[in-house]
Amino acid sequence: MEYGMALAIGGAAAAAFLSGAGSSIGLGIAGRTAAGVLSEKPERYGLLTLMVVLPSTQGVYGFIIALMVMVKLEMFGGGLAEPLTVQQGLAILAACLPVGVSGLFSAIHQGKTSAGGILMAAKKPEMAVKAGVLYSAMVELYAILGFLISLLIILMGINLSTAA
Repeated sequence: MEYGMALAIGGAAAAAFLSGAGSSIGLGIAGRTAAGVLSEKPERYGLLTLMVVLPSTQGVYGFIIALMVMVKLEMFGGGLAEPLTVQQGLAILAACLPVGVSGLFSAIHQGKTSAGGILMAAKKPEMAVKAGVLYSAMVELYAILGFLISLLIILMGINLSTAA
């Protein structure tokens, strides 16, 4: 495998891995907090579930970008696209970094924000959606922005037709 293709595949892997790692950490933070609350107030299960799963979306964004790279490289047709130059491979790698890095950090902080909302919902369940979910969803905006930048660069900013 030439260097350009290796860099592009590394970018796809970074998008999926970084955002997925952030999601799993964020889910772990929120899940531990919810488990503690539910041990004393199991009737709040439905209320807390949304706040626990919110950090998982960043992993989905990274997965979609990795798939989009694989589609761009024509990896699902049985063969690979034309060889990539190193510059094209670097462009794809760079395009994957916004979703990977923003997904990593925003998912972790969304898990922390969700954990705070879960603790608040334990004492004031009427505030769970108003503040707990809303505050956590605000952190999501930065993951969405990273996803959109990666998606736009991959779809419109990288031309593979001039590969050497």
